[in-house]
Amino acid sequence: MQYVIFPAGPDDAEELARVHVTAWRQTYQGLLPDSYLARMSIPVHARRFRASLLRPGDHEATLAVADRDGLVGYAAGGPSRAKRLGEAEITTLYLLKTAQGHGLGRALVKGLARVFAANGATSLMISVLRDNIPARGFYDHLGGKGEAPRREPGPGGVTHEVSYRWPDIRVLID
Repeated sequence: MQYVIFPAGPDDAEELARVHVTAWRQTYQGLLPDSYLARMSIPVHARRFRASLLRPGDHEATLAVADRDGLVGYAAGGPSRAKRLGEAEITTLYLLKTAQGHGLGRALVKGLARVFAANGATSLMISVLRDNIPARGFYDHLGGKGEAPRREPGPGGVTHEVSYRWPDIRVLID
């Protein structure tokens, strides 16, 4: 199977929403309340994607990955929400189960790292649910340094998240 990674635009909003909702249901079953996952709406998420892609913030980027049948994943982010000087943050990274294990997650992380570094970022971070063991293993494998879990408000109540950091973003750039 061949894949292409490209900057997402407003016309990709519905496909991004489909991937987002499907990936959440695949990834977070048993980690988040089933009732929350069942209520997720592709049209609602499509509107959010369209709005954010029409008016992105400074230094924000969304990369999508597709095969011949359509989008299978995406990653997005921008400057760190913690406002740490020089730090970029990947806020979302999702692949459909069928697209995992092909190096696409790594390619999306590296692609965003290149974009962020070109915009002046010197470090990178991403947060993940503490109990999402496969994702945590992926970030460990990429060399991210996990921090202690912290409590965060989330869907269905309080969640526990772990932040992974790359103090030098250049380690992610080929």
